[in-house]
Amino acid sequence: MRTLLFFISIVILSGCSASHYLKREIDRSVVLSQQHTGVSIARIGEKKPIASYQANRYFVPASNTKLFSFYAGLSALGDSIPGLEYLEWGELLIIRGTGDPSLLHPDLPYSKVFDFLKGRKDQIFYTPYHFENKRFGPGWAWSDYNDYYQPEVTAMPVYGNIVRFKTTPAGEYRANPRFWQKSLVPDTTVSGIEREELQNVFHYPKLSGNQSITRDIPVHMSDLLTLQLLNDTLKKEIKLIDIPLEIELQTVHSIPSDSLYTRMMQVSDNMLAEQLMLLYATANKLPLNTEKAISHAIEHHLADVPDKPVWKDGSGLSRYNLFTPRTMVALLQKIYAKVPQERLFKILPAGGKSGTLKNLFKGETPFVYAKTGSLSNVYNLSGYLITRKGKILAFSFMNNNFTQPTADVRKEVERILTRMRDKF
Repeated sequence: MRTLLFFISIVILSGCSASHYLKREIDRSVVLSQQHTGVSIARIGEKKPIASYQANRYFVPASNTKLFSFYAGLSALGDSIPGLEYLEWGELLIIRGTGDPSLLHPDLPYSKVFDFLKGRKDQIFYTPYHFENKRFGPGWAWSDYNDYYQPEVTAMPVYGNIVRFKTTPAGEYRANPRFWQKSLVPDTTVSGIEREELQNVFHYPKLSGNQSITRDIPVHMSDLLTLQLLNDTLKKEIKLIDIPLEIELQTVHSIPSDSLYTRMMQVSDNMLAEQLMLLYATANKLPLNTEKAISHAIEHHLADVPDKPVWKDGSGLSRYNLFTPRTMVALLQKIYAKVPQERLFKILPAGGKSGTLKNLFKGETPFVYAKTGSLSNVYNLSGYLITRKGKILAFSFMNNNFTQPTADVRKEVERILTRMRDKF
């Protein structure tokens, strides 16, 4: 009995010690002194945290939102992505998008949808009837339409809804796909490639010297443009027809799901996260509508988290999103329970090794696997920490409303979590 009581007291003291350390370090930190900070840390499989600091407060999560989208995908999709739904009607083939972003995407594996469309002899019609989204999410910065991280959301993206410009040794820009080469316009008033907001005219400056430049610029999409791009690449005609398909459809799967999850997490790809929520809608037989997909995910998969998420988009571009650190940790517990550790740690950025954590938490072997989340005045890190004793902790360290350089906040988070790894 004494042995049991001694063991219990050690566990309690250990938890208090971790919490005391965390509070002391945050309270003493000059870097964190004028901002809002919230932290929650718990052992895997345990609800009670070993340390917390304002863990019940709501924070703008930025790209930590992608952990919610990731979990939604895990809850709805299998090993491969549903790339296209279709109906065979006599000699006609009617297709519709599922939200899958992989068709002709320059950074994802080859999509089987392309071969399916290329090999069909039928007359093909495309219907966007079930797509209910706007091109941008709520709370997005509409002035960022020209920036690589904010492609438009569509039912069936083509080429990632971007055009990739690269310079040649001769000092010229080359567009991929070549479809856009004719839309380049020289312009001495711009410093980089700039698209006109509501039409796909790309202004570019004169290059000086032997510059090697690669730029991804979002395209202003429409249903007709989607088909123009497809027709140009497939060398066959697909026509537009705006009709509902309310009967059972067949599905063509495109790429392995983990290839989408891994790129989304490693480089924090906003476009993939937004389209993933439309894939979730497809899997649950909902219209392609992010708001409805999120409501469904909260009701069916997140009803038991400590604080109800204020969840508005798939990527975290929206400042309307609000999550608490303890809800982030509850989500991480759910993810860990659903995905084998070896697979999960291949998908997430690894400290000192890969993705957005390549330059943080350096060591012989990674001990942090986590998702970053950054906007102006926002830096968050949520994921898993492996202690020197081999214990795995789920953590969320959220920072909002700071005015100093993000790099300073990032280093402070790294310092506190590294000592947590060493001490506990």
